[in-house]
Amino acid sequence: MAKHFKDLNIRGRKKDARIGVIAGGNSSEREVSLNTGTKIFEALQGSGYLVEFIDLNEISIKRLNSIDIAFLALHGRYGEDGTIQGMLELLRIPYTGSGVLSSSVVIDKIMTKKLLLCEGLPTPPFAIFDTKYPVSAKDMDKKIEQEMGYPVIIKPNREGSTIGVTIVRKPSQLKAGLDEASNHDDLALVEKFIEGRELTSSILGIEPVALPIIEIRPKSGFYDYKSKYTANMTEYIVPAELDEQISIKINDIALKSHRLLQCSAISRVDFILGRDDIPYVLEVNTMPGMTPTSLVPKAAAAAGINFGLLVEIILNHAHLKI
Repeated sequence: MAKHFKDLNIRGRKKDARIGVIAGGNSSEREVSLNTGTKIFEALQGSGYLVEFIDLNEISIKRLNSIDIAFLALHGRYGEDGTIQGMLELLRIPYTGSGVLSSSVVIDKIMTKKLLLCEGLPTPPFAIFDTKYPVSAKDMDKKIEQEMGYPVIIKPNREGSTIGVTIVRKPSQLKAGLDEASNHDDLALVEKFIEGRELTSSILGIEPVALPIIEIRPKSGFYDYKSKYTANMTEYIVPAELDEQISIKINDIALKSHRLLQCSAISRVDFILGRDDIPYVLEVNTMPGMTPTSLVPKAAAAAGINFGLLVEIILNHAHLKI
């Protein structure tokens, strides 16, 4: 194991602590969450912990009060957005991952980008489409032409797993892209689509360190839901083949983003490395997937951290944040 990763597992949990792996829920990422939760449950069970699997759809205060620690394996709304974290704070049940404020901010792509810009961290130019105060596609087209140019990528503000995302290469595609995003969220992010290499930096530990960078090469050309969760649809290069100074810069920006957004124990920062060699932050994720095709386990493995140990590191940093 690389020297700077060796102290991540700094304190052990007693094996008689009752751990509840909370997954599922009713967000659009329910199936991914159930897969993540199952893998975490199996890893903890295999390591000898007292563990039970809890579907967020079937949760109750009584059941929560039966556990000592919550291991969160949720994605999307009502799990990754600070809501379950707030409930656990009220019940005084330690939980894994980031706290209420960080979770609620980071799931909001637009707010995240505004904070990144305030700190001088690079992120692509963007505009906001609000269905409560809509502008016409014609007016949005004018804004795009003036401020960033085509192509753009349109994303629902608070969705994950590339759900509702459209790449718009010309004005005639704009309305359909805005409509698709609006089916999932009142707010849509209209972001300059930057051609380049797709990279991700995973951050781990209470005193955070960056794991090896991964380059993502989807065979379809677009890292969509199918490419993310279907075996052999995407090539992953880990560690990414990058100039050393570029690697240092990417991990430095990832760590600064993690700290700025007050993430805790684990996060994943996604980048596009433009042809100008600028690493632009695309998104930050406070509860990355832990499925067989997920990125954080791949990065951890490259650092000599197997899946069972990765799960224990995350568990060992479970605590109340308020």
